[in-house]
Amino acid sequence: MIEQTLDIETKAGAMETFVCHPDRGQHPAVFLLMDAPGVREELRDMARRLCTVGYYVLLPNLYYRAGRDTIYGPDVLEHGSAEHQRMRAVRTRMTIPPVMDDIASMLAFVDRQDAVKKGPVGAHGYCMSGPYALAAAARYPDRVAAAASYYGTWLVNDAEESPHVNLGKVKGELYISCAEHDELAPLPMVEELRGLFARAGCAGEIELQPGVHHGFAFPQRWCYDKPAAERHWERLISLYRRRLG
Repeated sequence: MIEQTLDIETKAGAMETFVCHPDRGQHPAVFLLMDAPGVREELRDMARRLCTVGYYVLLPNLYYRAGRDTIYGPDVLEHGSAEHQRMRAVRTRMTIPPVMDDIASMLAFVDRQDAVKKGPVGAHGYCMSGPYALAAAARYPDRVAAAASYYGTWLVNDAEESPHVNLGKVKGELYISCAEHDELAPLPMVEELRGLFARAGCAGEIELQPGVHHGFAFPQRWCYDKPAAERHWERLISLYRRRLG
């Protein structure tokens, strides 16, 4: 495995990105999009796991506009803490369109890499980035052939390029995994999304994970659920195998 942290040039500046890939051959590129607490070793380990099954993985710091190496302390998820407030000040300004510009920069980057297999790419996101992954499949339908959202927040809302309004533009396959207990993606929203998904004729599925909470796939989170987390890996890797090889 080869891993490095490098800068990808975007319209807004240099986006620090963790990259890992097998040390031989060419492999499909996949974009692992971070959740609200930001890039950390937990996510790097998840990128490494994807690398070991044959993918060229990019994990960008989507908070780079707030300053290089924007990271948060361990109490970032503690509501009311200084780190949580600092994170929210950045998070609440992040809309979908500028992140789509970042996706374009990542596509241009992988197209220049000898270790990347030419062709379609995949994108998956957690929490705040679930909408970004789905939006990428709609914005770049000829490139993003597989996209997954894990406990993505407010997939039906009035934000510009909200995933629910552009499902009909997607040419690839989508997988949307929701937690039964999630105030950021309540069950009525999930059911509304199911209807929109069906009417758009999207390839893929929406799956509700019973008995689990938002964040179930993260090993260091209080709500980590090993069976659901392993199912998340099985579904993700199967999706990428089908669509990317």
